[in-house]
Amino acid sequence: MEAEAEARLLLQEARESIEAARSYRRELEQRLRGLQQAREQIRESAALTRDVLEQHFNDLKGTLKKLLDERLMSLLQEVDTIEQESIKPLDECQKLIEHGVSTADDLLREGESAVHGDVGQQNEKLCNFTKKALHIQLDSLPEVPSLVDVPCLSAQLDDCLLTILKNQIFRHGTVASRPPVQLEEFVEKPGGILVRWCKVDDDFIPQDYRLQYRKSTASHFEDVYVGSETEFIVLHIDPHVDYQFRVCARGDGRQEWSPWSVPQTGCTTLVPHEWTTGLEGYSLSSRRNIALRNDSQSCGVLYSKAPTYFCGQTLTFRIETVGQPDRRDSLGVCVEQQNGYDSLQRDKAVCISTNGAVFVNGKEMTNQLPAVTSGSTVTFDMEVVQLGPSSNEGGNFKLRVTISSNNREVVFDWVLDQCCGALYFGCSFSYPGWKVLVF
Repeated sequence: MEAEAEARLLLQEARESIEAARSYRRELEQRLRGLQQAREQIRESAALTRDVLEQHFNDLKGTLKKLLDERLMSLLQEVDTIEQESIKPLDECQKLIEHGVSTADDLLREGESAVHGDVGQQNEKLCNFTKKALHIQLDSLPEVPSLVDVPCLSAQLDDCLLTILKNQIFRHGTVASRPPVQLEEFVEKPGGILVRWCKVDDDFIPQDYRLQYRKSTASHFEDVYVGSETEFIVLHIDPHVDYQFRVCARGDGRQEWSPWSVPQTGCTTLVPHEWTTGLEGYSLSSRRNIALRNDSQSCGVLYSKAPTYFCGQTLTFRIETVGQPDRRDSLGVCVEQQNGYDSLQRDKAVCISTNGAVFVNGKEMTNQLPAVTSGSTVTFDMEVVQLGPSSNEGGNFKLRVTISSNNREVVFDWVLDQCCGALYFGCSFSYPGWKVLVF
């Protein structure tokens, strides 16, 4: 018996060792895959960086050559212009002198003919020659400019340009092994994803951030946020679809953006919040997440299409435009849809009016929030607090509610007579012009 027990014990130990070895091998294989991914990231990013550098410097060389050629042509044209304008008066002076030389040659030939000619006609020829010589004014000579009075072209070239270019070129461009910012967290939102990022380079002082995203099946990223915040809710996200995100930053006082962070994938499983269709007093956007109070005289509460708000989430209303306020206006959540009411200021509902008053089950609280304005954001956060052991069987059910608006908040307990897994949201406005986005 002892031998059989010992054998069973050894067999059990062997099986446990085998399972531990399998688990160990799986962990090692997973780490090998991680190493392979890291190696691929290094090689792929290095290859991409080489391509970017070569393309950039080839573009620079082409642009510099073009600019230098354009400047050379401009200077050569300037030389041509100065040369032509300076030569023109010299050409005119030369024509005048050549005409004088020709006249002098004719006069010399005529004078020599008169002096050495026939004696019988000599007096007449000499008389004509003398008259002609007096008429020509042999003592009148054109003025020829001295060399100091005419242009002497030269090129003025500043050798420091090469030094400046050399210094700029040697400082142009850097190779970063790691980006200064990285994506930190994805938080699921109904029809959206809250993306958070953080600075990972202590020496980098960010001025702005730039967030991009794309569907995993798309080829190009697109901008979704540029600003100084380190988080942003990306809306219009299809549930159960993978999206890739990346972020970069611009340093303080700089114009260029930093390298992109490592792309990461995020998704949401929460269906987007939607307003219900068909209520005459409200016009909805194509995604049905924006409601506009129109000019219709019909009034009432516009509810959500379904009870899509769950405790533990944050429900956000953003006021896009405002109309005339009324004390019966309301934004809030409720246990069920109840037609026939013109406001959520009723039983089984909590809401805030446009003047900042807070109502719980139709009763106004003493605490009040600031009045909502264009651009205001109103958020509802709830957590469950059960009262007594019978709460799951129909007893009292308490929700701790936090309503925030314009950097102020009120916190209170909302007691219900039954457990509520999900809640409706709604809004009501007495006058047109109010537009509200829910997410």
